[in-house]
Amino acid sequence: MLNFSQLLSDTHAVVLIVAMLAAFIYLCIYYGLFHFRVGRYGLKNPDANADGSSASSDTPPVSVVLTARNDAAWLRENLVYLLEQDYPNFEVVVVDYLSQDDTQFVLKLLHDYYKHLKIVPFKEDVNLFQGKKYPLSIGIKSATNDILMLADPDCTPKNLNWLRGMVKGYRDKETQIVLGYCGVKRTKTLLGALQQYDALSYGALYLGSALMHRPYTGSGRNLSYRRSFFFKQGAFISHYDVADGSDDLFVYQNADSHNTAVCITPDACLTAEPKKSFAQWHDERRHRVATRNRHTLASRLREELQPAANLLFYAAIAMLLVIHIEAWPIAVAALVLKWAWQIVSFSMLTKRFDGGLVHFAAPLLEIYFIFANTILILLPLHNNRKFKK
Repeated sequence: MLNFSQLLSDTHAVVLIVAMLAAFIYLCIYYGLFHFRVGRYGLKNPDANADGSSASSDTPPVSVVLTARNDAAWLRENLVYLLEQDYPNFEVVVVDYLSQDDTQFVLKLLHDYYKHLKIVPFKEDVNLFQGKKYPLSIGIKSATNDILMLADPDCTPKNLNWLRGMVKGYRDKETQIVLGYCGVKRTKTLLGALQQYDALSYGALYLGSALMHRPYTGSGRNLSYRRSFFFKQGAFISHYDVADGSDDLFVYQNADSHNTAVCITPDACLTAEPKKSFAQWHDERRHRVATRNRHTLASRLREELQPAANLLFYAAIAMLLVIHIEAWPIAVAALVLKWAWQIVSFSMLTKRFDGGLVHFAAPLLEIYFIFANTILILLPLHNNRKFKK
């Protein structure tokens, strides 16, 4: 039977209980600030922007820019959904960078039917820098229109109104950057569920930060900014020496509370195919955090405190039970309350982004990420590839 007086007389037990409560409070606040905020954003006014103003109904000319390398299969399957968008004036620019598969033939065949498809081929490796920043810069330079929409070849719009949905983010001339969301298609595998959870959690973090007027990063799988703003800010010149960060570092260096909007209506969202193996997915996640050392301490803590708090929460419970097994009612109560709030707040995300029932498994999936995120933080990325997907 639990003896509170005996438990409170043990200094180690008191320290562990305080640590558990501190982590519990932080996690509850975190889920509320990010998961719940993003999940409920715009429910009362679906056409509202991040500042509460009404979204624009204009349809300015738009250029969709993609970089591809050996992506014939994805282009054959997905590009038509971009080319068929229900939008009056747009073009799709595809940079074919040194593809050795059937990419050039797929693009030429599609160009015969879609004259608003612009192909920028590269036959020689003239990229003096690592990553896709150079070919992406060439694609942006080749674009005709000022408003740019960025995506990847394996991304698919949920319908033919993606451009209309994203353009609503440009509420006025002050808006230069619009952050969107790209989820992962639902599968019935553990790997698929983990990728869904990861996409939802990361999306909640950077979108929630922007909704709190503290934008610091974005996803190049669904990102928009003005071409004029891109070149005015120096494009990628300040971080060409880093292979990654065509999305993260550009948004980090140039986004602020005045020039950045969030657009996460159903029409504005994209979905991507899940990676087929843990190795491919882990490689993608490592590249996502490869530029973290370019961030300020405050921005890094924004991503690192949550997995640290999770680790502290579970470690404190485990150690408390080791030294005082009779304290199990306290541990069970903390777990039930934490998991219940996590499921409720995460369900808001799955409802908004069509994530299925993954929120019910969120507490279990989270345990995996305690270790996975710790490895991401501790192991730096060393990458010499010339082109990152």
